[in-house]
Amino acid sequence: MYTKSYLTYILVFFGIYMINAQEVLSPDKAIQLTLEHNYGIQIANNTVKVAENNTSILNSGYLPTVTGNAGATYNLDNTEAEFSNGESTVLNAAESSRYNASVNLNYTLFDGLGRLYNYRRLKEQYQLSELEARETIENTLLQLFSVYYSVAQLSENTTAIQETFEISKERLTRSEYQFEYGQNTKLDVLNAEVDINNDSINIVNTEQQLINAKRDLNVILGNKLMENFNVDTNIIFLFQLDKEDLWTKTKANNVSLLQANKNIDISSLDVQSNRSQYLPTVGLTGSYGWNRNNNNAAAFVAVSTNTGLSGGINLTWNLFDGGGTITRVKNAKIALENQQLQKEQIMIDLERNFNNAWDDYQNKVLIFQLQEENIKTAENNFNRTQEKFKIGQVNSIEFRQAQLNLLNAELSKNQAKYNAKLAELVVLQLSGDLLNVKF
Repeated sequence: MYTKSYLTYILVFFGIYMINAQEVLSPDKAIQLTLEHNYGIQIANNTVKVAENNTSILNSGYLPTVTGNAGATYNLDNTEAEFSNGESTVLNAAESSRYNASVNLNYTLFDGLGRLYNYRRLKEQYQLSELEARETIENTLLQLFSVYYSVAQLSENTTAIQETFEISKERLTRSEYQFEYGQNTKLDVLNAEVDINNDSINIVNTEQQLINAKRDLNVILGNKLMENFNVDTNIIFLFQLDKEDLWTKTKANNVSLLQANKNIDISSLDVQSNRSQYLPTVGLTGSYGWNRNNNNAAAFVAVSTNTGLSGGINLTWNLFDGGGTITRVKNAKIALENQQLQKEQIMIDLERNFNNAWDDYQNKVLIFQLQEENIKTAENNFNRTQEKFKIGQVNSIEFRQAQLNLLNAELSKNQAKYNAKLAELVVLQLSGDLLNVKF
């Protein structure tokens, strides 16, 4: 039994040593890897590139279209021809051919300003795609630090449980010596063995949770790290945050609100674009062509070749299209009104979410501070209980309870610390400041 227990201790010690010897992944490095390799962010960036391509002059409708045409025709005819002078002729299998080639240009001089509004819409759509990409980045970074701090918390929990394990090991050694010299019973030794085995199980379980959390973190990083890495457990809080200042930033920089404003701009352009269909369209056409005809003997001209340049201007005015344009304009106005209503709804939700996030942040910071004070009390209680246990004034059950109280206080402090930091990041995300934070 002792051999198995000590083998377990050796494996636990080796696991802890490997964790402590791993390279530390800093928050800045984690952000860098996420921005470069996270698949969701890469897809969002590609969407922005597509929107940027759409804003090119090549997609604006302001450039002319040039087409080239060419063709050839071969005829084999049986022809009976009667001429004006009374003569007639009959041709069997008479050959004739025609060839043509042309270059044609079409250019819209005026289309009721429709392409102007469409081009502006494409630019607004591009800016909207940038905001959507920013929202994806913010959400991904928040997810990143949720998992990053989970890894940090489990790392500190493992250390705390390891310290408890060390104390339990010393207690087992003391109990064995006291039993050998008749100062206690075998029951105290068995209780110490049970407690140290429980601590070993806690370490194994926590280490497995830590391994799983690291895998989750690596997925967010695009799987660019080996599994042997650690994270920085130092936390810096921005205690100088001011609620009114953050609320002002939220109304100006919140990504959801900015998207709502952009959607209003796009809907306004949709109204103007549909209205442009009331106006006429003026177009310019031009062509340069070559034609050659090889006629059969029945024709007056055996061979003819024509080359020439032609051009023209045309006007098209859809005076009445059955009411389709009127309907589209009305619907575009309704869509614009819906976007404005949606913005008002977003403002109401945003104010509620901001106040809830701020209060949550304040409460979790307070809880963290209280947990830090609780640690001092638990440490003081454990140290006194340990001294009394060494001189026999406290039994093993009371000592174990003080030990567990200290461990639970440390685990609660770790959880409170990272919960408070995540709550702070949520506030910063709402205010649009998340991407400006120095970790």
